[in-house]
Amino acid sequence: MADIQKIVEELSSLTVLEAADLAKALEEAWGVSAAAAVAVAAPAAGGDAGAAVEEKTEFDVVLTGDGGKKIQVIKEVRAITGLGLAEAKALVEGAPKAVKEGVNKAEAEEIKKKIEEAGGTVELK
Repeated sequence: MADIQKIVEELSSLTVLEAADLAKALEEAWGVSAAAAVAVAAPAAGGDAGAAVEEKTEFDVVLTGDGGKKIQVIKEVRAITGLGLAEAKALVEGAPKAVKEGVNKAEAEEIKKKIEEAGGTVELK
C-alpha cells in the first residue's frame, strides 16, 4: 500500500502537460484510450468545466435488439468484442446490453454501423 501512496504523490506533482504526455505514453504502451483521464484532468486543471460537460467524448454502444437476424448479429458482436460464441450469444439474447463501453465517437459510430448492417439495433449512450 505504501508503494501506491508514493505513486499517487509523484503523479500529483506532474504539470498538466506532463500528465498529458504520461497519458499518451500509457495509451501507446497498453493499447487503451486515455480519453477518460484527460476529460477528468481538464476541469481539475482550471479549464472551463461547462465546455467539458457539453462535449461528450465517450460513448457506450448498447445492443437493443437482433432485428430477427440473431446469427448475423452474434457473428458481428464476436468480431467486434473478441468474445467466444457462447458469450456473444448470451450478450445478443440478453439485449439491451452494452457491446462496448467508453469508446470514442468514431469507434462507436463504426460499431453501430456494423451491427445495424448485420440486422441489429443499437443505441449510443
